[in-house]
Amino acid sequence: MRSASTVRTATGSSLLDDYSLEMTAKDVPKLEEAHDTIPRGTRIHVTFLGNEDLRQRLDAARAVKRLGFVPVPHISARRLGSRDDFERFLAGLRADGTADNVFLVGGDPAHPEGPYADALSLIDTGLLREYGVRHVGIAGYPEGHPAIDGPALWSALRDKHAALAAQPLEAGVITQFGFDAGTALAWVAEVRRRGVGLPIRIGVPGPAGVRRLLAYAARFGVGTSASVVKKYGLSLTNLMGTAGPDRFLHALAAAHDPGRHGELKIHFYTFGGLGATSEWAARFRKESLA
Repeated sequence: MRSASTVRTATGSSLLDDYSLEMTAKDVPKLEEAHDTIPRGTRIHVTFLGNEDLRQRLDAARAVKRLGFVPVPHISARRLGSRDDFERFLAGLRADGTADNVFLVGGDPAHPEGPYADALSLIDTGLLREYGVRHVGIAGYPEGHPAIDGPALWSALRDKHAALAAQPLEAGVITQFGFDAGTALAWVAEVRRRGVGLPIRIGVPGPAGVRRLLAYAARFGVGTSASVVKKYGLSLTNLMGTAGPDRFLHALAAAHDPGRHGELKIHFYTFGGLGATSEWAARFRKESLA
């Protein structure tokens, strides 16, 4: 296996620099424990879960900022019960100085809890700029979505791109995680072919147990064929093992063509293992600079 420094050379870009991380509002103690291993200025996403409330979400964004990182609060359209709920969250972020960057997602509920069915409906309110948002992240799905067909996903990406450009707001795409670098890059190439030039962060699972990774993959519709998981370093017969994204990143670097794919960065889904992911990333970065 090639060293991390070879990965940097192979990309011809900053693939391994300026990665982003994901946490839940309840992960603040884990962030405090791990903050010395995370580069200052790292973008840290705070998810919008149904079992967390407004206070927890705002407190988490404040903690991210206090520790020297860039908070990226998520806003789940289908979990907002009303326009007032949306405005209260945005107003709280603005008051705390944490509204610059947000990430919009439709969310898990099968039926909206209020007036917003998807991320586009949040953009179309015009409230984001009004409350000080400058950069908006939107989702991409290299392996599709378990509840949305392919044509609808492409239409949604196109429409969100156009709506953000019209406001105008800066934007970027973060993909759902996967285990096949080739599939991710093929999707990126198709995004570029369709005229969407937004920056893209490729979603990667942080180091975790095989059983946990496969459970999340099943939940989000991520492919787990024997050949794919073997390439990634997972074993369907050894569910007690663990795996990190080393092989995925090497494969991504080897096939990444900046002229075709543009500049790519990495977004780590930590799955509760914020400390393990940040420590792994710190080791990987150290090797890359050796």
